[in-house]
Amino acid sequence: MIRAPARSLVGAAKASTSSSLRRTSVRGLSVVRIATRPALGRIILPAPRTFHASAFQLAETVKVPQMAESITEGTLKQWNKGVGDFVQQDEEIATIETDKIDVSVNAPISGKIVELLAEEDSTVAVGQDLLRIEPGEGESTSKDEAPKEAPEGAARSEPKAPESGNKDEAAPEAGKEKGASKETHKKHDEKAPGMKSSSEEKPAPKKEEAPKPAPKKESAPKEEKKPESHKSVNSRNETRVKMSRMRQTIATRLKASQNAAASLTTFNEIDMSSIMDFRKLYKDGILKNEGVKLGYMSAFSRASVLALKEIPAANASIEGDAIVYRDYVDLSVAVATPKGLVTPVVRNAESLGLLEIEKAIAELGKKARDNKLGLEDMTGGTFTISNGGVFGSLYGTPIINLPQAAVLGMHSIKEKPVVVNGQIVIRPIMVVALTYDHRLLDGREATTFLVRIKEYIEDPRRMLLPSPV
Repeated sequence: MIRAPARSLVGAAKASTSSSLRRTSVRGLSVVRIATRPALGRIILPAPRTFHASAFQLAETVKVPQMAESITEGTLKQWNKGVGDFVQQDEEIATIETDKIDVSVNAPISGKIVELLAEEDSTVAVGQDLLRIEPGEGESTSKDEAPKEAPEGAARSEPKAPESGNKDEAAPEAGKEKGASKETHKKHDEKAPGMKSSSEEKPAPKKEEAPKPAPKKESAPKEEKKPESHKSVNSRNETRVKMSRMRQTIATRLKASQNAAASLTTFNEIDMSSIMDFRKLYKDGILKNEGVKLGYMSAFSRASVLALKEIPAANASIEGDAIVYRDYVDLSVAVATPKGLVTPVVRNAESLGLLEIEKAIAELGKKARDNKLGLEDMTGGTFTISNGGVFGSLYGTPIINLPQAAVLGMHSIKEKPVVVNGQIVIRPIMVVALTYDHRLLDGREATTFLVRIKEYIEDPRRMLLPSPV
């Protein structure tokens, strides 16, 4: 009697346990299936996250570009873009200042800037990692559209508020919890019994009127700053600014020229009447037909080329213990820019006419002002012309641009009384200066060179002759 129930109990227990095991096993399988499916889903759903991480790892690294054979490093002048900014392909990202020119760093691809690897005013070498860009398209448009949609959504949300129930009563309560003033609560209570739409539309102009007193507050501190400006008149403050690479190079080269060359300057006066009449007669027609303004630089450049043919030592240079004479003339034209003095080169000026020289000088001058001069535009040069007259200089002693042998300085035109055929007349006079390296040129050659310039300018017809007369 006792065994039977025990066995039945054991059997029942076994049945129950087997059924529960089956159930648990089935449930376990179902759980595994359910768990595995979401697990797979989780692997698939976060795909954009893993894609983002892989995109960051695959972000393209932009390096410092090659600038020139002689330039191996530069100073990172400024970043034009920051982290998170979207850039188009070939868009300028940064500017690197070198000894001679500024080099622009452009984006090789379109995408978002992920990381900047160098700081401003730091020295960067050619081939150094500069920044990282994550490839992508169209992010700039979405950013531009986002702020435009925001105010529209805000404007639409205001009329929707009064359509719902007693939200005006809830608004003051929320305002009280946020620490709003009692006056604002009274305004809400007074406006509640009225038109809800008009009550909510009226605060908008009041909110716009709120910033109106702001300029009054701004005007007050401006008046307080005035006495500070008076104090700054007698201030003895000093400002220390780091020299740019270009300014350092200019200082080094000019000082090296003074130390190396045996510089000597000779002067002469040129009557500008003939060349001024020539320019006045033809400048309008040339501007209309050729699209270029006829100036004095082309005339002096052409006169210098002809004089250099007669005095080849002025177009030569010293290399070691040898003198290098050249059959060509690469004319360096000094141009003043906000960053410093640059000397772009007119190649093979001996084969160019007046208008061709004028066009070349105008093009180089425009590139210099727009900061678009390349290193190839400034390398070389066998003779330099500097026109300080555009700044009103009466006369001066220009410094030789080594390894060149001479430099011609033009100055301002002033009316002076001169004797012509026994009579005193008023003529426009320009003082010209020739600084030359006495190691290459003697006084006779230098004076002859400057006299030839004078003769060509005072009678431009001489330039058409095959040889000096």
